Amino acid sequence: MRFLSSLSFISLAACSHVAEPASDQQYVFNNPPASESSYKIPTSYESAVLGRRILALTPLGTLSTVFPDSSGPRQPDGLGGMPLGLMEYVADCEEDGNPSFLAIKIGTSFKNVDAGSNISLAQEWTPPYPPDKRIKSTWSNWFFGSDDDSKDRVPYSAVNLPRYSLLGYIEKVDEASVKAMTSCYVDTHPDSKYWLPGNPIHASEFVRLVVTQVYWIGGFGDRAYIGWIPVDEWKNVTRKEWEAVRLPGEKKGWNEWSLDL
Repeated sequence: MRFLSSLSFISLAACSHVAEPASDQQYVFNNPPASESSYKIPTSYESAVLGRRILALTPLGTLSTVFPDSSGPRQPDGLGGMPLGLMEYVADCEEDGNPSFLAIKIGTSFKNVDAGSNISLAQEWTPPYPPDKRIKSTWSNWFFGSDDDSKDRVPYSAVNLPRYSLLGYIEKVDEASVKAMTSCYVDTHPDSKYWLPGNPIHASEFVRLVVTQVYWIGGFGDRAYIGWIPVDEWKNVTRKEWEAVRLPGEKKGWNEWSLDL
């Protein structure tokens, strides 16, 4: 199809060592087999390394929970089982890829967890610099008219950048680890010092999201890994590994067309 053919040319790599895309159109929506040597996309482990760098560099995320069946005070009826996503401060304070949170006990997300809700954290990579060269394509002109950067409210192709969802459960940080957690968390979020455990405003405690499942979207599917990352791969990534890679837009002068980040 003409539409699929165009899509295969507007994709961006998630890793700098990715080769030029092959002509086989099936790779637009499916990862090629590992035996395919002529067309290499990042492996799940390479994607885990990129994901761990995102976690280290991204201080915000969306926590998703569901409301309990019983209504709470000042809560509308009929919310039982309804999902809710809210922004939350995130810090990468442990070596195994479990995100850290300062849980304000009055916060809805953590109240839902206390009531038995499952929980997940969604984060996406936001480049600090816009690309010097944007993705331009003839198919967008066919469908939507000419490209006009002045109307582009997001100065990069967001769907072409990596993101993930971490599924797991909340676990309280033990007292022996609170001092180190406090230092790391306040370094990431200086204003959080006002809500540390023992503050006179809100009851709070440090918790971690113990990751049990990782779902990854590395970008467009013809040259980025999309799918589940084994949790042991996520947890086994070392600091040295994620410090050695770079994500799109970490430096000025990047090109959305280019395979080199």
